[in-house]
Amino acid sequence: MGKIILASSSPRRANILKTLKLDFEIIPSPYVEPHERTVFSYDYVEELAYNKALEVAKEKQGKDYIIIGADTIVVVDDKILGKPQDRQEAEEMLKMLSGRTHFVVTSIAVINSQNMNHKIKSTTTYVTFNALTDEQINYYIENFEPYDKAGSYGIQELPEGYVRQVRGSLDNVIGLPTQTLLEILKEIK
Repeated sequence: MGKIILASSSPRRANILKTLKLDFEIIPSPYVEPHERTVFSYDYVEELAYNKALEVAKEKQGKDYIIIGADTIVVVDDKILGKPQDRQEAEEMLKMLSGRTHFVVTSIAVINSQNMNHKIKSTTTYVTFNALTDEQINYYIENFEPYDKAGSYGIQELPEGYVRQVRGSLDNVIGLPTQTLLEILKEIK
């Protein structure tokens, strides 16, 4: 297997790769995500992950690299919650998630730049929030950084009492499901 490249500037994804003891470098993908899509489909999130990996794979085509692209989305009522543009949007998203179950999908695309073979898999995790007070929502927005996170939250930094239950991979909610990634890395030729 060639040298691994993470086609993402996400510090959370890089930290997850470090915990796997993988030797990798980071080359953020120049792919610009379209933000007009608001209705969820697996095809859509898988296409985003693939396009992120593809942009970096094109630069390394013919060389021995394994490119990892990923995209994580938060979905409630079949509506995609992206990264909030401002404080008001962050508040609206957290209120929408309050007291409810939503799901988080991360799609991983891995491309072998030598032959451009690729594999794509998605992982889904269900997250149930407790009912959040306005004070809890304001505290989170003021003390953490919701603006670079889908759904306005990072599960690894939520204070105790915000989340009632997580069904599935916690790494998936953080942004890179390790079990799925390791399966793809074994399969990619």
